[in-house]
Amino acid sequence: MIMFDNKDISKTSLSSLGEFGLIDHLMDNVELKNTSSKKGVGDDAAVLDFNGEQTLVSTDFLIEGVHFDLSYMPLKHLGYKAVMVNLSDIYAMNAKATQVTVSIAVSNRFPLEALEELYSGIHLACKIYDVDLVGGDTTSSTSGLIISVTAVGHAKEEEVTYRSGAKPNDLLVVSGDLGAAYMGFQILEREKEVFKVNPNNQPDLSPYTYLLERQMKPEARKDIKELLNVLEVKPTSMIDISDGLSSETLHLCKHSNVGVNLFEDKIPLDPSMITVCEEFNLDSTTIALSGGEDYELLFTVDQKDFEKIKGNPNFSIIGHMKPESEGKHLITRGNQQIELTARGWNALQDEE
Repeated sequence: MIMFDNKDISKTSLSSLGEFGLIDHLMDNVELKNTSSKKGVGDDAAVLDFNGEQTLVSTDFLIEGVHFDLSYMPLKHLGYKAVMVNLSDIYAMNAKATQVTVSIAVSNRFPLEALEELYSGIHLACKIYDVDLVGGDTTSSTSGLIISVTAVGHAKEEEVTYRSGAKPNDLLVVSGDLGAAYMGFQILEREKEVFKVNPNNQPDLSPYTYLLERQMKPEARKDIKELLNVLEVKPTSMIDISDGLSSETLHLCKHSNVGVNLFEDKIPLDPSMITVCEEFNLDSTTIALSGGEDYELLFTVDQKDFEKIKGNPNFSIIGHMKPESEGKHLITRGNQQIELTARGWNALQDEE
């Protein structure tokens, strides 16, 4: 039973707010008092200004049974992914990640060797992405494994890109392809259920290599900042895709006070993702819009930069921003206009 000082206090379900509604509610009255606190809650990372040097900070939790399932998630992959989730937030601010801290809470069912395996993935991620592991904390847990990573990055003041800079007529651009990570998750969940029925079953997962890699060993898009610099393109707004394309597009619209036309036929999908969607009888567009965990970057650019990014294999131009009064819409392959809604993953939804 939850104890309150006021026994008559009303009780509101967290699921009625959702993850982002809860953040907005709890942070509603927060005031930034230090001049170094340039940007607080409301973007992919906080921005701190120390004498003109912009420092970016982002923190995420990964909790066993909520964000990962150790029945099929190798600990080394989990350590790697935990770092990627946080680096992606730094890159989504058009910044360079430089340090991470890692804190874990762990139950006594994990031997030392298991934690060594977890940290081998963490160390590998730090090595590949050229970031330093500079600290953290460890404590005990009564409910399995909990991981919290904080990432730190740096950028020049004029380089930092927020969610709030998009303008009407800006182009909406995304890196990579979408939906594969979610379908990798569906495959793992299916094979888990098969294993429960027949533990001797040895599935052939070779046809799903790309999808499983996207789910279990995602790569943060460190390269996008470098690519845009070479092309001499400065994004007007940016966000990473952790909760699905529709949710992230609406975040850009909300913070920039604009509308959007998002074109279904422009959304980049890997052929193997489309094939597995058919196998699962799922609509590939719906998965791309709502699946999440792609960790690609979604950003807007001025129309004058169209020629610079047109045809670049790293980018897909998937829509354009509009005046807020014109709404937020998905334009289907049949040229129908449908209101864009956020149906991404919600960590606070009620258990069924």
